[in-house]
Amino acid sequence: MKYELKDEYIELYKLIKVLDLVDSGAEAKIIVADGHVRRNGEVELRKRAKIIRGDVIEIADVTIEVI
Repeated sequence: MKYELKDEYIELYKLIKVLDLVDSGAEAKIIVADGHVRRNGEVELRKRAKIIRGDVIEIADVTIEVI
């Protein structure tokens, strides 16, 4: 899946919510805090990590390319 970034960055939990991978922002924060999200191959625990163009986010079997 690809996500076209409109601004300089998007916070990780907001990206997860915008793509409808969860029902709420709170649920997105829990998924991140529990270590279920990988950013560029490494576990990302910061809910508000700034996701920029070129980042690859993995959540379970979903891969998101930020363009």
